[in-house]
Formats: sequence, C-alpha cells, structure tokens
Amino acid sequence: MKAIVVGLIKIYQQWISPMSAPKCKYYPSCSSYAVTAINTYGLKGLFMSVWRLMRCNPWSHGGVDYVPLNSTNTNEALSL
Repeated sequence: MKAIVVGLIKIYQQWISPMSAPKCKYYPSCSSYAVTAINTYGLKGLFMSVWRLMRCNPWSHGGVDYVPLNSTNTNEALSL
C-alpha cells in the first residue's frame, strides 16, 4: 500500500507538477514531505501529509517544515 501511494505521488511530481509554476509556501514541497513522511511513518505519515496540505492555505506563512525524525531514526542518525 505504501508503495502505491508513494508511486502516485512520484507520478504527480514528474508529470503534473512541472506543468505549473512552483507555488509551494513550504520547504520541502508538500509532495516531497509526503514521500518522506510515508516512507518514515507509514500510515501515520499519510495523515501527517494530509495535515500539511490542510495547513497550506493563503493565510499560512509557510517556511521550512521537515518531517520530524522518530526515535529510531534519531538514534541511527546520531550514530553516523
């Protein structure tokens, strides 16, 4: 299931998104955030992505918003 959702996002990134000018207020873009969140957290990442899309509106300030690392990823990152 995760591969299907990520695959659909990748299709969007490669075929649909390039047809319009970049408009994302956040860095990384919402689609990149979604891929990272889903690969890191699975189903919870999908909900995190939906929440991010809901926050992307004309009244938000945008900015840098990375996917938070979970405790196992934090331990791996510190050991590198």
